[in-house]
Amino acid sequence: MPAALSVQTHGPVLRLRLERPELHNAFDAALIAGLASALAAAGADPAVRVVVLEGGGASFSAGADLNWMRGMAAASEAENRDDALALSGLMRTLDELPKPTIARVHGAAFGGGVGLVACCDIAIGVPEAKFGLTESKLGLLPAVISPYVIAAIGARQARRWFATAEIFDAAEALRIGLLHQVVPAGELDAAVRRQVDLLLKAGPLAAASAKQLVRDVAAMQHDRDALDAANAALIARLRVSPEGQEGLSAFLGKRKPDWTTKE
Repeated sequence: MPAALSVQTHGPVLRLRLERPELHNAFDAALIAGLASALAAAGADPAVRVVVLEGGGASFSAGADLNWMRGMAAASEAENRDDALALSGLMRTLDELPKPTIARVHGAAFGGGVGLVACCDIAIGVPEAKFGLTESKLGLLPAVISPYVIAAIGARQARRWFATAEIFDAAEALRIGLLHQVVPAGELDAAVRRQVDLLLKAGPLAAASAKQLVRDVAAMQHDRDALDAANAALIARLRVSPEGQEGLSAFLGKRKPDWTTKE
């Protein structure tokens, strides 16, 4: 694991921290590869139930490393395509991770940093956090992260922020849907912990599958009969599954389900 990324395990909670504070946790090829690898490992590890993504130092992530960008400016179009596909793979891995994810956001979140926030299931920030899709200032666009940012904030908002590269604050990020919650800096860890606790009280399979349900419903809106059939099949499968049986039994028996005692 590269030094630019730290991995800490606290029971069923995995904390991934970007550790390039001197560069405001800007991306380079090594950090992209390391984070993608760590996420893939977390997704395959049955002991991991929640992943928290955060930045060390003053920022969450300021986007692309300038030295890395300088190198890619001198590279061929094919090399740039391969490089972009690596970042695309990271974003997709995070977005589709079969574990709930929380972004703990402070300081700057620019460019690809906004992409990371948008890919997480829950995003909590502080009032001082700043956000920006700043690529158009360089004659570029946030193309790789666009599917995830548009899903988070909507097409109308994306058209504005993609074009202007304007910096916006946490209140605006909350208003447009990039953040779910804004709390004072001194309460950030407690707010993250509250979400972790809620996720650990939920059935592991249910919490991990929630994002897939949302994705499937969005994709099948054009065929309501197929959607109704798929959702009926899903709830039937969950009700007879070991987790569903335990959850219902615990509820009816007025006790905690067994997964809440395995931390």
